[in-house]
Amino acid sequence: MKFELTILGCGSAVPTLQRNAAAQVLNVLERYFLIDCGEGTQQQLRRFKVPYNKINHIFISHLHGDHFFGLIGLLSSFSLQNRRAELHIYSDKRLEEIIEFQLKVMNSRLNYPLIFHYLDREPGLIYEDRMMTVHAFPLKHRYEAPVTGFLFAEKEKERNIKREMTDAFHVPVAFMHRLKKGEDFITSEGEVIANSRLTTAPPAPRSYAYMTDTLFRESFAEYVQGVDLLYHESTYGNEFEGLAKETFHSTAGQAARMAMLAEAKHLLLGHFSSRYPDPTPLLEQAREIFPNTDLCYDGAVFELPAVKRG
Repeated sequence: MKFELTILGCGSAVPTLQRNAAAQVLNVLERYFLIDCGEGTQQQLRRFKVPYNKINHIFISHLHGDHFFGLIGLLSSFSLQNRRAELHIYSDKRLEEIIEFQLKVMNSRLNYPLIFHYLDREPGLIYEDRMMTVHAFPLKHRYEAPVTGFLFAEKEKERNIKREMTDAFHVPVAFMHRLKKGEDFITSEGEVIANSRLTTAPPAPRSYAYMTDTLFRESFAEYVQGVDLLYHESTYGNEFEGLAKETFHSTAGQAARMAMLAEAKHLLLGHFSSRYPDPTPLLEQAREIFPNTDLCYDGAVFELPAVKRG
């Protein structure tokens, strides 16, 4: 089952011919989550053949235009296509006011339920189903636009039954669900059969973290500790560390330090300033600190394969 990230846009405040504004789609076991929705996102969804009608949850990190200007157009297109399914938006509460005002000015309404979930400055669980969770956590940007990061994580799956072993020890069908939960089995003679003899471990749960538009703070690493795939903004190269601080952004080197502190497995750089037609120098700077780093580009797909455990 897939755990796959598609980059729809990896630019910053000013779009370029090479990079669209911020937007990504994460496919977790055929659940599609839209993360930020910069200008032009709906065209990018079509361009990269994302099944956008399967998107039921949208996460908006903050209310700067390059992260949400594409939202009203996408919502309107959903309505024009006779969407009926609920759409959930996780955002600053002011976004609901903005969308309501836009719809009012256009004398328009949506023909599907739009449900807002307000984000506050406290870290915590904001979404959960039987397969996965999403946690939100505060980042540090300009005071007028509080920024939220997101951590998407699979839940631990049940263990897999070794049918030949359960048959050999005459494990009753009614006990199988307890085996899947990790319990040992006790035979009618009182012998304890270790769970590891009767089952195999499922693949390790996978995780993805999104950290955009933020000053570098070592303490933020605790929110994404051990994450498999980390996206961290790298608006500037190391030579502009002063400018990054002034504008509440991060450098490529700082993104790499965050990945190292968090003990992430793989780092993605994005949110590049328009001053970098080619962001390769940023990649080189990051790899000096954290070698397993890659650049985002529009249309890039990063898949986390399921990894077997012993």
